[in-house]
Amino acid sequence: MKLWEGLSFLILSTFILNVDALYFHIGETERKCFIEEIPDETKVIVNYKVELYDPKSGGFMPSTPGIGMHVEVRDPDDKMLLSRVYSSEGQISFTSHTPGEHVICMYSNSTAWFSGSQLRVHLDIQVGEHAINYGDVVQKEKLTELQLRIRQLLDQVEQITKEQNYQRFREERFRQTSESTNSRVFYWSIAQIVVLLGMGFWQTRHLKKFFEAKKLV
Repeated sequence: MKLWEGLSFLILSTFILNVDALYFHIGETERKCFIEEIPDETKVIVNYKVELYDPKSGGFMPSTPGIGMHVEVRDPDDKMLLSRVYSSEGQISFTSHTPGEHVICMYSNSTAWFSGSQLRVHLDIQVGEHAINYGDVVQKEKLTELQLRIRQLLDQVEQITKEQNYQRFREERFRQTSESTNSRVFYWSIAQIVVLLGMGFWQTRHLKKFFEAKKLV
């Protein structure tokens, strides 16, 4: 998998039902990637903002026009889900179709805009029910407060079900890996025994012939 070669990784250990907010620094030739474990058919929204390093103040200021981020998202099968250039501030949205580790990579769209300076990228990752804007839902569907609460509870139950299914998927995958490893160890042990028996049989025959030859002499 060539995606991993030459990348600088930022690996996040996250829970699906939590919201993650963070920031990282990136240079003009760097590619930052992180991993998010996501159940299938789950919506993910990443809000981001890019800031430019200010050498005069030693801090970070709002980025200048033209600076943007190229974003790539790959699923556990290494298939490209998303690949496009965004502006210096915005929202990335995608839906998972395969459960497992999704790799999200970001890098600057050009090296000419900030001439070796550093960028600071703020991220706010929202997964599952947290990715739903209930304010928009209320306006579009004209829900009452009770209806909205019921809708939120249903979304929570659906997300918990997806998370449970994903945990069962991980357990099954782990079980298959363990069985495969145990099977290989077993067959390797059998192969070693066969080799040892073969060597013992060969040495016995060799010694027998040697002693018979000495008797004839």
